[in-house]
Amino acid sequence: MPSLKRIANQYLTVDVSSFGAEMQALDTSDGKSWLWNGDAAFWNGRSPVLFPIVGKAPGDAVMIDGQSYPMNQHGFARRAEFTLASSSDTMCRYELASSPATKAVFPFEFLLAVEHVLEGRKLTVVAEVSNRDERPMPFGLGFHPAFVWPLPDAAGQDHIVTLDNQAEPALARLEGGLIAPGKLASPFKAGRLVLDPSMFKQDAMIFPEGAGKGLRYGAEGGPSLHFTFENLPNLALWQKPGAPFLCVEPWHGMAAEKDGSKELAKRPYSLTLPPGEVRRFAFTVEIVNE
Repeated sequence: MPSLKRIANQYLTVDVSSFGAEMQALDTSDGKSWLWNGDAAFWNGRSPVLFPIVGKAPGDAVMIDGQSYPMNQHGFARRAEFTLASSSDTMCRYELASSPATKAVFPFEFLLAVEHVLEGRKLTVVAEVSNRDERPMPFGLGFHPAFVWPLPDAAGQDHIVTLDNQAEPALARLEGGLIAPGKLASPFKAGRLVLDPSMFKQDAMIFPEGAGKGLRYGAEGGPSLHFTFENLPNLALWQKPGAPFLCVEPWHGMAAEKDGSKELAKRPYSLTLPPGEVRRFAFTVEIVNE
């Protein structure tokens, strides 16, 4: 059975499950909850870690060195039991090592470590991927945290995503879960996007490049969450139709392209990690409860 680890300081309390190393709650000391509660009537995820792919593969299979392997959307880590490797009052580190089960679908020796760390009013979530194999390892890595919409004490207010770099990144859409060809005009204006549920009728809004290394999700004149991203060049925003949450998803890797290569190494923004090397990915979120 999955176990739950609680970390806390004077400002924040975070619960993390051993199942998927997935955050289950993010609460402030005033008792307000900021993370989606995983209501299965809409979506039972809360903050899954996506590995070794982000998004969908054609026919739910990937090619690795010309051989086909079954691979569900967003990979297997979010449905795997992790081991608690270390912890303190304000930090926990879970690890997932390769096993016969993982090697049947992803034929590499690897270690995936996921840390949740509190520092003041900030939570940082870190993923480290280690290639323990003797050959280069292709993969993608992404975060998929869902936050309440509306935010606490902000019902009825416009909710806005504001990019730190004030850019207007081009929009990509999905067709059958795969990246559709071509780019669409940006919905951002000078880095500002007023959210509307109708934006998600065609599934996630994906920004393959240009969204920058930080953004703010918040209510007009009210509470907000400020994010910074490390080694995560792709961004998606997603809401299940009618659900009271917004996913702010920083990725390094995306779904396969429609009519594109099935090779994992050739998916958009996939990484290939040399033997013995480690890659770090992280996002930090700070709650600004104005």
